[in-house]
Amino acid sequence: SFWPATVITNLFSAIPLIGKEVVDWLWGGFAVDNPTLNRFFSLHFTFPFVIVGAVLIHLILLHEVGSNNPLGITLKTENIPFYPYFYTKDLFGLIVLFLIFFIFIFYYPNTLGHPDNYIEANPMKTPLHIVPEWYFLPFDAILRSIPNKIGGVIAMFGSLIILLT
Repeated sequence: SFWPATVITNLFSAIPLIGKEVVDWLWGGFAVDNPTLNRFFSLHFTFPFVIVGAVLIHLILLHEVGSNNPLGITLKTENIPFYPYFYTKDLFGLIVLFLIFFIFIFYYPNTLGHPDNYIEANPMKTPLHIVPEWYFLPFDAILRSIPNKIGGVIAMFGSLIILLT
């Protein structure tokens, strides 16, 4: 978690004029250290609860207001009630998901982790074997292919904008 935190927070240093101050604020000091890792751990711990809250609000609004029909046909006979049909289907899926999750957590906790995560980080020497996770590889390739830091960050976010539009 030390090296990804270093890479991601250093992306903010490409912001003109205030980049260095933003990075120092994110780090909580002058380098990635305990305050940074504690902040990122807290963020990664609380963010799923925020997502669950947003999903619950969405489900409540969907139940109260209903969804929009893109065809414009609003016949009451075509509606399938949320409870019990969708409720039981979603509840069954959630139970299966939690069952699989708890099996991995309690019986096989190190199965999905990488053994290099147990090596203590040395901030004075970047290890050669570090590679980003597979879902970050395109962004890593963009950042490595452009020598200018701000140009690489702009190209990386530009690729996201192109992908999402």
